[in-house]
Amino acid sequence: MQVAQRGTSSTTSGYGTIDRFEARMGNVGVTPTQSQSSLNSTDTGPWQEGFRNAMRIALPSAGTANSNAEIQIRHKVENQDMANSGWNYPSSSSYVTLSFWFRCSTNQTFYLYLYNSDSGKTLTLDFTASGNNTWTKITKQIKGASTLVFGDNNGEGLAISFFAYNGTAYTNNAALNTWQGYSGSNFSPDMATSWVTAGASTFDVTGVQLEVGDSATDFEHRSFGQELTLCQRYYETSHSYGTAFGTNTSEGKFLQNGTTNGAGNQQVTIYFRTTKRANPTVTGHYDGTVGSWYGARSGAAAVTSVSFDLIGMNSFRAYNSIGANYAASEQIGHWQAVSEL
Repeated sequence: MQVAQRGTSSTTSGYGTIDRFEARMGNVGVTPTQSQSSLNSTDTGPWQEGFRNAMRIALPSAGTANSNAEIQIRHKVENQDMANSGWNYPSSSSYVTLSFWFRCSTNQTFYLYLYNSDSGKTLTLDFTASGNNTWTKITKQIKGASTLVFGDNNGEGLAISFFAYNGTAYTNNAALNTWQGYSGSNFSPDMATSWVTAGASTFDVTGVQLEVGDSATDFEHRSFGQELTLCQRYYETSHSYGTAFGTNTSEGKFLQNGTTNGAGNQQVTIYFRTTKRANPTVTGHYDGTVGSWYGARSGAAAVTSVSFDLIGMNSFRAYNSIGANYAASEQIGHWQAVSEL
């Protein structure tokens, strides 16, 4: 949980703070916040294992347990990483082990939900902290099944969800500890409403590790630089680290001086720091105006629409209309490239 390229706090559902972990938040009557939460020596357990950050979902006040409410943290593993992990997943006697640290403000039964997209199979597991606001290490053995399928490709292989709350539209007493067919209305057994309705509730997760075998080993800590590079396979931006895309700032802006082409466009190829998982979706903005860059030439300057094409896993082309052929010009703007699963 140490890398947060997009920033440390967001009220937006989706990928908003911690890289590679998505917060799905909605329909609880209040506006939840996802954040990168700092740990200290009082966070007994994860601190001693070397963790300094956690992902938190927090409610500002008591919410409403609506039937279509959902509050969860989700991580997706690539197919090829599962297929080449060494797990003999078609065998029910072969295991992977999922371990993580967990803390919540209102202790009750929560659920883990695993989804193998290629086979459409799911697995639901329950977990409980040892007390309110008490860090607890959770370890779960996950056995294989002959129905599981992980293609050797860059698509979604395994989605792992930590459910803080699902409303009754998504629950119907799903069986635990067994792989079964997908149902969009039955992710888990019905959930207690106390976490949602108690007040300013919090739900924290850190130290997530999935490994082959039937037991958990020590966490494989990596340097910040290693983690950042791995995360940039899925998301990269021209903004400085930790700056939300769309922020009106000059720091990190792309700027090119050059000459327009025969169509009156200034264009440039921009290369990524890290090869992307797949051809990304590229978006630009100029001083917060999404879809535009600044373009200028002698006698004319304006914020114009920007276009991106020739998008590959290593680079893309950016161009905007300057309005004169073969004229000295410049273009300025920010960009982001998203290749999340």
